[in-house]
Order: sequence, then C-alpha cells, then structure tokens
Amino acid sequence: MAGRLMSGRAHVAIVGCGYVGKRLALRLKGEYDVTATVRSAQKVAELQSEGITAVTLDLDRLRTSARVPERLDQAAIFYLAPPPRTGESDLRLDRFFQIAAVPPQTFVYVSTTGVYGDTKGALIDESAPVRPMTDRAHRRVSAEEMVRVWCTERHVRRVVLRVPGIYGPGRLPLERLRQREPAVRDEDAGITNRIHVDDLVTACVTALANREARGVYNVTDGNSYSSTKFLDRVATLANLPPPPRVSMDEAQLTFSPARLSYLNESRLVSNERMLINLGVQLRYGNVDDGIRQSLAEEAGERSQAG
Repeated sequence: MAGRLMSGRAHVAIVGCGYVGKRLALRLKGEYDVTATVRSAQKVAELQSEGITAVTLDLDRLRTSARVPERLDQAAIFYLAPPPRTGESDLRLDRFFQIAAVPPQTFVYVSTTGVYGDTKGALIDESAPVRPMTDRAHRRVSAEEMVRVWCTERHVRRVVLRVPGIYGPGRLPLERLRQREPAVRDEDAGITNRIHVDDLVTACVTALANREARGVYNVTDGNSYSSTKFLDRVATLANLPPPPRVSMDEAQLTFSPARLSYLNESRLVSNERMLINLGVQLRYGNVDDGIRQSLAEEAGERSQAG
C-alpha cells in the first residue's frame, strides 16, 4: 500500500485490532486513514461492518506473500498484538518486524506493568528496574527491547505504554460475581492497578499527537485498589452481592495458576509521567465513574440488540 491515497490523510496501522484496537480505530478514523490487522476473515467482516478498514495478518502462520498494511505516509503503527503464550521471546513481534518494510514516523507499543514484578505494594515509576516474575512478563521485556532496537536503527519515534488491567464495557467481572466466585480477603489482597479502556485509547492517541513523547510511560488511573475492592465496587454499582471471601492459603489451593500469578504481585504504579509529560487527561480517574459508564454502555448495547 505505497503512496498517499486520494483522501490526502496520513496512514495509521493498528496491528492486533481487538478490544482496545477497535475503539482506537473508531477514535482515529475521522483524522487518519486507518487499517487494522486481525487474524481471521470473520474479524475483518466485523470491523468493516463498523466502517473500519481491516485485513488479515496471522503472525503465527505467516505466508510468504504476507504484507504489513503500510504506506509511504505512515504516521504510526500501533502494535497491540499480545506475545505467544509460550516461549521466552515474542516471536510474533519478531515476524512482524521481518515483513515491515516502511518505517513509520511513530511506533507505539502497548506493553504491561507486569514487567516490574512484585514490589510489595511500593510506589514505582518508569525509572524502576524491570523484574518480571512470570513467563508472560519476560516475553514483554523481550518485546520492549526488540522495539527499542528496531526503532533506534530506523530513527523511528518510539513510545512504550505499560498498561495494567484493562476494564470497560464488556470487561467487567459480572459473570464471576453472578457465579459467586470467591475473592481473597481484602487484607490479604495486594495493590493492583487498572485503566479504563477509553483512557487507554486516549493515551494511544496522545502518544501519536504529542511529537515530544518518547520512551516509556505507565498508563494507569492512579488508584491503589486491590482486586477485591474493585470487585466490591463493581458488585455495589451493578446491584449484585459482594463475592464471598477466602484466605490466601485457601486461594493457593483453589484458584487457577493464572489468577494466582496476579494475586502474588503487589505494586502501586505512578502515572505522573503520563499525566505531565505525555499530557493525558483521564476521563475515568474515579473508578466508580468508569464502572458506571461501562455498565451503562453494556445496557445500551443489550437494548439495541433486543
């Protein structure tokens, strides 16, 4: 896709256009020519039904003819595709870089605050060393380094957004609450961090718009809620009973390894650099506001479907 199209607008590619990517594409398509990549023809059809140009790109099964949707006026690539579930490095990102021919002006990589590991609840910022405790966090550290090298070699402005748990419409733990799944007692639960999906999209858009933005930014709402307290707030605002409590010892015997891996880490991640240097204005700095908006949007979608 070389050259400027008739629209006269610069091009943006969103690689791995899922939950976050779709909302990002809808936000950007009024100003840019946006092309999204997804793994299946069904996902292409779903995005195109909402006016989003999409193509298939399966980074697990690359064909020799596979191409990145790119143009000479490539304003940005937003890379949102997760690493594989196994291995020590991000082979998907490596394959993507092998076929990406046109360096964009800006490369935005969405990573995770999990790279910091467990800080026992201590406040940390972007200067903290990475100490990944899980395999998935190790893969993210590897990916961040790959992005740094690739962008440096091609003189591409690099922005890495380290993101915690994402919540929003369709991403609230309502089913867990309805099923009465237990939660760890609040006094046993560590500090967790989160961001509303629309505020994450704002951070992505700001990373593109702010030409001075470079390097790593933590993207969080700044609240020091435990996972149990967040469940309680969702339950209250959704008019559901709070989850039953179990001790951490009981959780170690009954919770899945994936869920335990989150409970075994506690950290408070500073968003000061995001607010001051990146220039993000949070819409949902108050968690209750974010939960209410999510519930309202879900209710609206159900009424339209009905």
